[in-house]
Amino acid sequence: MEGHTRTICGVFCLNKPAGITSRDAVNLVQRSLRRVRLGHAGTLDPLATGVLVVCAGLATRLIPFIQELPKLYRATFLLGRSSPTDDVDGEVTVFEDAPVVTREQVESTLPEFVGTVLQSPPIYSAVKIEGRRAYEWARKGAPREPKPRPVEIHSLKLLRYEYPELELEIHCGSGVYVRSIGRDLAQRLGTAAVMSRLTRLAIGHFVIDQAVDPHEIGPHNWSEYLMPPAVAVKHLRQIQLSEDHIAQLVHGQWPAYDGDLAAGQVAAVVDQLGNLVSVVECQRNKRLRPLVNLPRFSADP
Repeated sequence: MEGHTRTICGVFCLNKPAGITSRDAVNLVQRSLRRVRLGHAGTLDPLATGVLVVCAGLATRLIPFIQELPKLYRATFLLGRSSPTDDVDGEVTVFEDAPVVTREQVESTLPEFVGTVLQSPPIYSAVKIEGRRAYEWARKGAPREPKPRPVEIHSLKLLRYEYPELELEIHCGSGVYVRSIGRDLAQRLGTAAVMSRLTRLAIGHFVIDQAVDPHEIGPHNWSEYLMPPAVAVKHLRQIQLSEDHIAQLVHGQWPAYDGDLAAGQVAAVVDQLGNLVSVVECQRNKRLRPLVNLPRFSADP
């Protein structure tokens, strides 16, 4: 493997186990690819499980395009409870006199949280406030309330309700805190809630059925799970260019384009073999500005 570490470039779709951080999951893969840069797209808390996309080598440049993909979650909340972290990892307070809301009340309230909504991240979150992460302020005993911000929630579906457990399927955009959804929904219902389980079922086209437990990846089999970098931008429009135009992109030039991309549209440039060579943005003058260039080789060692 030593001779190939410079040319390893691709994507892993992991199924993060509970009890470890996203960085811990990346480190499990890093044991087999010690000299390769790895990065993940979209943090999962230790409590959470599910899809964690990890990019290797120069494919780490594609992380912003993965982060913009919609997410699908299955989350379980316990009503009549609260904690500083909005989940069961914090010190949970049980309210014995909390109202037992009905299924009908829950279902009739869910539509209020669909669409573009203002959401306040948890006090224990990675949002920066005055130069520090919110959780750093909280741990110092001086919690700061993060400012509400608009987020996109595409749909909320009630999967199961057996008080105090409430299970939701959540389809949302980037930047959404699932813990906050449960907290805010419960407040609207006149009670409180903490998240007890969370599984990320998908990030765009990366789904849990294709995800692998990072403990299963080792020096003998990592290449079986490494997908080509083109998979990371599968959601983008794909275009093929001439070798001359590809050469211009590789050298940072903006080749002329006579296709049907609209100004501002982002596309993935692939060669005749389907290998991703660049991600570009079409300019008003019909030239292609390279956003990311990648080396031209297979993901295989």
